[in-house]
Amino acid sequence: MKKVQTQIKTIAKNLASLADKLEKLNTQLESAPAKAAAPEKKMPVAKASKKAAPQKASKKAAPKAAPKTPPKAKAPKKAPAVSADEGKNTVLDNVLDVIAKSRTGANIANLKEKTGLESRQLSNALYKLSKKGQIKTVSRGVYVKA
Repeated sequence: MKKVQTQIKTIAKNLASLADKLEKLNTQLESAPAKAAAPEKKMPVAKASKKAAPQKASKKAAPKAAPKTPPKAKAPKKAPAVSADEGKNTVLDNVLDVIAKSRTGANIANLKEKTGLESRQLSNALYKLSKKGQIKTVSRGVYVKA
């Protein structure tokens, strides 16, 4: 019973903090269109003949600007994914490179030493590469690029 009560209290605290964050976001949204509206009014004054088109575009731009702020918070989540893509050195790539560089074939000890992988990770990588047909087993524990 005490566990349930403590869980309810933590949930209540989390909800309160989320409500505070929501209020802050609302105030930011309210202040952002007001700032954007002043420059938009200046632009149509210069172009009197095209008042209708820029105002419609500006009205569309302001609502789009508000939803763009939450995705900016999501951008850091995308950054690690991009950095992983930039490296393109996966475990399988590393193991395959070591095997490809060896003339007579690479044994398990060599692979562990050069890749720095544990035996379980190495065996999984070798299994996947052999199933893909990228490596072949010459003898027990010795692998050659297919």
